[in-house]
Amino acid sequence: MNAELLIMFTLVCDRAHLYAHPERELTIHETQRYDDALARRATGTPAQYITGHQEFWGLDLIVSPAVLIPRPETEHVVEAVLELAKADGRGPSPHHLCIVDVGTGSGAIALALAKELPSAEIHATDISLEALEVARANAARHGLTSRIEFHQADLLDGLSPSSFDFVVSNPPYVGESEEDSVQLEVRKFEPRNAVFAGPTGLEVIERLIPQAHGALRSGGWLVFEISGTIADRVRGLLASWGEVEIRNDLQGIARVAIARKSTNG
Repeated sequence: MNAELLIMFTLVCDRAHLYAHPERELTIHETQRYDDALARRATGTPAQYITGHQEFWGLDLIVSPAVLIPRPETEHVVEAVLELAKADGRGPSPHHLCIVDVGTGSGAIALALAKELPSAEIHATDISLEALEVARANAARHGLTSRIEFHQADLLDGLSPSSFDFVVSNPPYVGESEEDSVQLEVRKFEPRNAVFAGPTGLEVIERLIPQAHGALRSGGWLVFEISGTIADRVRGLLASWGEVEIRNDLQGIARVAIARKSTNG
């Protein structure tokens, strides 16, 4: 798979073109470009950082070492938001829906929701200016610049209270005690503050939950990605919320936490 990605990167072509021209021979320049890419991959550099691209929700996204590489598992977060919006009679466009993606990184979740909910007002925050530059570039590439308002912020700092129908996030949730179980290329190359939350893995989520409660309208939803190792503790943190649910990914691992702000506030 990595070799295929790197050869497409070398030839600046898609998979269909690659397989339609199996007889194609590389030029000297292309051979050097491919060898350079292989050498970088051999050091552990993720293929996505070499090619500068990753697909998410059918969108071709620019990625750089400033942002976490979007994973297929995170699409479960998007699916949950779309399902809840539809169940509430809010999707795709019955009423003005306001969503904030917290810690947007490459903009993956915000862009996917903007694509699927064309009348929604989308906001996206990140503490990193470099990450926001990547997210803005992705919004521009997909013609969604006017649909998403980006904010440099630590979680939800500075955003208006009781403004959102959904607070959505893929926060850092790996504990430093789990570092040895994380793939070496993730530990070495992806932004550490987007992977590791602190000693327990709950440090960011513990801050996000009360901030989300303040930012949500009555009856609004908090939807965020987690791991199986913290699922029980996350459920405990959401004990005062309504309609709490932990959903598994396709491997049966706890992946998405969902909770609703009480209609009584």
